[in-house]
Order: sequence, then structure tokens, then C-alpha cells
Amino acid sequence: MSYIIDRRLNSKDKNAVNRQRFLRRYRAHIKRAVSDAVSKRSITDIGKGEDISIPQKSIREPQMGHGSGGKRNIILPGNDNFIVGDRVKRPEGGGGSGGGGNASDSGEGIDNFVFQISQEEFLHYLFEDLELPNLVKRKLAGTESFKLARAGFSEVGNPTQINIPRTMRSAHARRIALTGMMRKKRRRLEQELSELPDIDSEENHTRKEALQLQISRLTKRILAIPFIDDFDLKFNLHVKKPLPVSKAVMFCIMDVSGSMDQNTKDIAKRFFILLYLFLQRNYEKTDVIFIRHHTSAKEVDEEEFFYSRETGGTVVSSALAMMTEIIKDRYPPDEWNIYGAQASDGDNWHDDSPRCYNLLKEHILPKSQYFCYVEITERDSQELWVNYERLKESHGPSFAMQKLRDQSEIYPVFKQLFQRKIQ
Repeated sequence: MSYIIDRRLNSKDKNAVNRQRFLRRYRAHIKRAVSDAVSKRSITDIGKGEDISIPQKSIREPQMGHGSGGKRNIILPGNDNFIVGDRVKRPEGGGGSGGGGNASDSGEGIDNFVFQISQEEFLHYLFEDLELPNLVKRKLAGTESFKLARAGFSEVGNPTQINIPRTMRSAHARRIALTGMMRKKRRRLEQELSELPDIDSEENHTRKEALQLQISRLTKRILAIPFIDDFDLKFNLHVKKPLPVSKAVMFCIMDVSGSMDQNTKDIAKRFFILLYLFLQRNYEKTDVIFIRHHTSAKEVDEEEFFYSRETGGTVVSSALAMMTEIIKDRYPPDEWNIYGAQASDGDNWHDDSPRCYNLLKEHILPKSQYFCYVEITERDSQELWVNYERLKESHGPSFAMQKLRDQSEIYPVFKQLFQRKIQ
């Protein structure tokens, strides 16, 4: 018997199976570190890997020990400071894991355990419990996605697709069909040979030799039949079947008016970068439409959306009107899952908020699977938020709104808006 042991190592000599087990064990530490990293990083570094620090006490293996039992009072040799009954004061600074204490000329400690997760692992932990809500509309026309489906068996095919049970069954049936009569005749001759009287006579000896010769010839003919022939080979047949593909479009609408200071714009950009990374990683067939607006709206590319410095007044309805026109021209609601995400500081031209309400209620939400609004402000609710609250009451699951105050709230709010629903 042969044993094959796979000793191939991945990067940095870490075994892949052990690494996955380690990641599962310290999942809570990793999730917490990933969540903290989103608010601390620069915009360009949000999607990169991360160094994870685990306290030394958290990686200790459980141990069982056997004590001497009972209550004992011990004075250790060399002790000149304590007597029986004294309580030993705990060292200041914990005396355990490294870091965080004052300098000392004595004692030892152990640094926290630090390891690195890759970009793929970072994004996995960042988005593992998230999804686009209500993704249901599917379409077959023009799809490029296929899956291999079983379609019976074939006489020809790739050696890697050979069906061994079917092949052996066919070979066995062929051998039975070709040798059935010969085996039956051989059994009859063997029975006749066994029934010959045990008489030492020339006639009996001649008959026995003749029977043995016939049996030998039949055996050779039977053994000459090949164990497996080309006719026996059976291969698994697979055909490509088109998969229904969920087509989705996400509208990213960002307010870049003068009321949005640099910190507010930075928070909005971080939110949309998270959304963009989430869509890129989890959904292949998803279009992303970037719309910036101040007094007028403009459809832009990714580069201009995140890095342009254009600014102006505030007319929020211009962006919603543009979204309505794009849906009408390019994204039929019966074929596409339509989503929208809007970020603003809540400031708007005083007569414009009711128009935003009407555009969402009459033209956008009836055609959309989901629309979310994020207001980045520390002030009290303004007219735009008040109008949107009326939509929240009437449209429930298809409309969501949250407030953001600082960078530390970006990822928690993002998770609330796109949390996977438990079926």
C-alpha cells in the first residue's frame, strides 16, 4: 500500500489547513481588528491586508494540572520579606503581556502575538455577513454564465471523465455474452469427466484425454476474451447549461456642495469605497453608476467621483432626477435589480426637499429593490431627513436611512444597511 503525504507549503511556510483552523479560532479578534481598520486607514488603503494583534493570554492552550491537594502554608527558601499569612501585593502594570506599563529594571513579559491577513482574507471578514437586499430578478438572454450539468453517458470522452462502474458493468456483460455458450459447454464436459468410471481401461483413458483436451481448448478461448475492450468504455457526459444571472445596478449619489466640509466628504467617500469594494468582491454582474451633485448633477467615472474637487450650492433633486432618467434609458426595471445609495449632510435648497420626496416615492422606489440614505451630520434633523422619514414609514424594507457622525461609525452603519437577512 502506498501513502501520499502533501508537504507543500504556502507563503511564509504556513500550512494552509492549520492557518484556516487558526483563523476560525480567533475569528472574534480578527473581526474586531478589521472593523477598527476601516476608520483608521486612508481612503486608498481601505481594501488592503491587516496586521492582527492577539493578546498573549488569548493564545494559551488549556492545560490540566494535579496539585498536592489540601491546604498548605509554605515559606519559600531565601524569603526574608514575608511570613505565613501575609498577602503578596500584585505587581504594578500587570507583570504579564508586554507594552502599556512603565519602564522597569526587572521582570519579564511576553509581547502580543501578531500575524498578517491577506487582502482577500481582509475583505472576506469585512463583507462575509452582508448582501444586497431583495436580489431576485433574473434573466437568461445574453448571459455569459454557465454550469456543467450531467447529461447521461457517452461512448467517447476524456479519460478523466471515465465512469468506472458503468465501464466495468459493460465489460462484464460483454464477457458473459461472448463466453456464455462456451462456459455452459465446459461445465457439461467437466461434469461428464467427473462421471467417468474409475476403470483402468484403454477406452476409458482415451475418453478422459479427449474430454480434458476439449476443456483446455474452451478455457483458452474464454481467457482470450479481453477483460476490457474499447466498446466497454463509458464516459460521463456533461453539457453547459446557461445560468439565470441576477443583473443589478447600484447608483452611488454623493453630495459635493459647499456645505460639505472636507471631513464630511472624506466620510462619504469612505462609505462609498466600502460599498464599491463590496460590490466588486461579491457580485460579478453589477453595474455601478456614480453621480456627484451640487446645484446640478453629473454622471462621472470612479476617478472623478472620489477625487474631483468640484463644489457649489445644493439641489439634491438634480441627482435623483438624473437617476430617474438613467433608469428609464438604460435599466428596464423588469430585467434589472435597481439599488441606490445616497450620502449627504442634509443641507438642501429650502423648496427642493418636497421634490426629492416625490421623485423617490413616485419614480425611484417603485422600480427599486432597495434605497438607502446616509446623513453625515451632528446637527438636528433637517427638512430633507424629515421628508425621508415619511418614505421610511410607507416603504419599509425597501428604504433605509442612517446617520453618521464620525469615521468610527462608518462600518457599523454600513453593516446595518446591508446586513444579510436570516431566512
